[in-house]
Amino acid sequence: MTQAEKGTRFRALHAGPKAFVIANAWDPGSARLLASIGFAALATSSAAAARAQGLEDGALGRDRSLANAKSIVDACDLPVSADLENGFGDAPEAAAETIRRAAAVGLAGASIEDAASNDGGVYDLSLAVERVAAAVAAARGLPVPFVLTARAENFVRGRADLDDTIARLRAYEAAGADVLFAPGLPTLDAVRAVCSAVSKPVNFMAGIPGRSFSVPELEAVGVRRISVAASLHRAAMAALTEAAREIMDHGTFSYLDRAAATAPVAAGPKGTR
Repeated sequence: MTQAEKGTRFRALHAGPKAFVIANAWDPGSARLLASIGFAALATSSAAAARAQGLEDGALGRDRSLANAKSIVDACDLPVSADLENGFGDAPEAAAETIRRAAAVGLAGASIEDAASNDGGVYDLSLAVERVAAAVAAARGLPVPFVLTARAENFVRGRADLDDTIARLRAYEAAGADVLFAPGLPTLDAVRAVCSAVSKPVNFMAGIPGRSFSVPELEAVGVRRISVAASLHRAAMAALTEAAREIMDHGTFSYLDRAAATAPVAAGPKGTR
């Protein structure tokens, strides 16, 4: 698919009537694996991409984040949306420039957060809306379709305020965002309230223990897109840890049989190295 075709396909996925899961990859290998399983679109995860390089979430910066996103775009023939944190700058123009650069590496969409940094609080609503509007204007000025997701970070930044979250999402919708996203919503009732309050597609993040729900449950309350954040990377690292501890603690290699059952190694010497 061309970039324009990927953008058109990505936009169409949000039209329903069913919800779709967008799987979060962290490198070309994970992208190819997820594409082979049959996901219709992929996303990046800022946390997974950073941790795969031995860094904490938020430490990659714009250049390395976009380079990582490009490696995922180039690895598969699927639409890819990027987690671009807060656009790598507080000013509206920083968000706009990040969107322009995101399209330049082949992305079909991206999300922009309304919080200053991993440790920072959410922006005042007026600035947050300006930033979304600038990102939307940049997306609309592109020569290819581009899906702009606006994130309201309250529930993952220590502000469990559903009313304010809904007010923010409504304001971002009015500013032109294509998809709305409030990570960390605690209950299905809260998810239903968000979906009922806006008319644009809503993304739900399944990735927090105790606050992740099934696809049918989310679809029933109005969710159109479901992302999984860094949870697939965490699952991969959990399997790695279990295998490494088996070697160190017991001197055995039974994990080889479990791994071969799900991802057989290629035949011949190269496949075993």
